[in-house]
Amino acid sequence: MARRRQQENEKKGSPAWMTTYADIVTLLLAFFVILFAMSEIDVQKFEAVIRSFQGSLGVLDGGQIVEEGDLNAENMNDYYEEIYQHSISEGDGVDREFGDLQERVQSFIEDEGLDASVLVSMESQGLMLRFQDDVLFDSAEADLKDEAEEVLGFITDILQEQDLEDKFIRVEGHTDNLALLPDSDFETNWELSVARAVTAGRHMIEEENVDPSRLSMAGYGEYHPIADNSTAEGRSQNRRVDIVILRTEIEIE
Repeated sequence: MARRRQQENEKKGSPAWMTTYADIVTLLLAFFVILFAMSEIDVQKFEAVIRSFQGSLGVLDGGQIVEEGDLNAENMNDYYEEIYQHSISEGDGVDREFGDLQERVQSFIEDEGLDASVLVSMESQGLMLRFQDDVLFDSAEADLKDEAEEVLGFITDILQEQDLEDKFIRVEGHTDNLALLPDSDFETNWELSVARAVTAGRHMIEEENVDPSRLSMAGYGEYHPIADNSTAEGRSQNRRVDIVILRTEIEIE
């Protein structure tokens, strides 16, 4: 009877080794938590690195190959710091380039007396040349006016300069939100905006010898307004053709 009670008492509680094992597991967990905290990457720098790749076809300069086992808590941050600094310097270079381009284009337009017809502005996608209202086309028409061909010729002279040969160009057509008249050649403003963009783009290709691989055309109809369509002045601003010199470069073979 005494032996049975002794055996029952021995079954109660965890084995002695289990306590030691649990302590070791707890210490290991704490150790890895500390390692993770030490290797945390600067989120702002990492996001800046990601942004540097968006909208760009370029690649970073050659660097060292990361071999297995090279990255740890210390040199991981150094690795991203190097990429971060590279992305910042690359971005500054592009901004300076387009800042110089804007000054040159603005000066050219003023010298040619086109400053009342063409607005120049720096946008996130690149340098924009905005042709307001009836500079290129008559109302609800998609045929270039005679004087518009001369204006496009002046602008194309800039686009053909050697240091711009690696830049994409996008021609955009926009309208106001008023419905077209029943006798119009176009059923919708969308069709009108596309036709105007294509007409301007074809003129640049066929008459001004712009490389077609550099050009794209797009029509946005009434859906990208820059002013209030409820006023005549606002609608006039929304009827426009934009030529955008994009930041993205092309590879010339």
